[in-house]
Amino acid sequence: MYQTFYGFKEKPFTLTPDPAFLYLSRQHEMALTMLNYGLQSEAGISVITGEVGAGKTTLIREILQHSAENSEVGLISNAHSSFGDLLQWVLMAFNINSEATDKAERYRVLVDFLISNYANNKKTILIIDEAQNMDAETLEELRLISNINADKHLVLQLILVGQPELLELMQRHELRQLAQRVSVDYRLKALGYKETVAYIKHRLVVAGGRKDIIDKYAIATIFYYSGGVPRLINTLSDFSLVFGFAGGLKQIDLNIILEVIKGKRQGGIFPMIKQENKAQAKVRQLIQQQKNIDILLPSGEEDEEEFGEL
Repeated sequence: MYQTFYGFKEKPFTLTPDPAFLYLSRQHEMALTMLNYGLQSEAGISVITGEVGAGKTTLIREILQHSAENSEVGLISNAHSSFGDLLQWVLMAFNINSEATDKAERYRVLVDFLISNYANNKKTILIIDEAQNMDAETLEELRLISNINADKHLVLQLILVGQPELLELMQRHELRQLAQRVSVDYRLKALGYKETVAYIKHRLVVAGGRKDIIDKYAIATIFYYSGGVPRLINTLSDFSLVFGFAGGLKQIDLNIILEVIKGKRQGGIFPMIKQENKAQAKVRQLIQQQKNIDILLPSGEEDEEEFGEL
């Protein structure tokens, strides 16, 4: 819609995880380093957690894209509580066709597959995304699967990816054995203000556009309302380009972002901030000092109607 107008080769702020747009903030770089370390050092279980939209799945896509030739990776992309037979899902993740009718037979099929890979010097890696949706019983079953060894070497490495609830689940007493098997764990937090600036400019340039299409006050306001969460940054940035295109504006300014926020508030789905943190309060204060505009929109402002003279 706006790609040609702004000179993009592709949309810069899609919500689909795309490693081509991966921006390695300091913490994302650390998370990726920890994951790679875990894989190279044969860590049994690695755990990456973070809030919704923090960029966890994009990191996993990066791992998949650059997995070593001597490794076989299985991905369960959306775990859930009604998982059913975990072994069946694991076999499907590795594209193993089996006519096994019960857990014992499926377990034997999986063991044979893992031992065969090990004998051929291939690593076997199972990644489970949205792992916080699994129940304690399924996680315990996962631990038992991870116990499969050959000649004192690990034949299966696990990467669990999920929201903070995964940590709470794994801290339960009945899952202490699983928690003790975790060699690598890292928690992703929201981006800071400077990271948000770099993130937005990075995606604009990767998409083929100018890095200053969205001006600094607009970016600051995006940070304020997104809280530095990458997915929310993408949502606001994308809509700002739609609004800018509709208005024939070559640069997105503060007023455009405030119009986007009004629209999002009226829609009622976008998660509006309930309380400022220190970074958000500082950004708001600086904009108020430099632009004489308070970016915290009064509640209900979008519903006001201008009648003028009757």
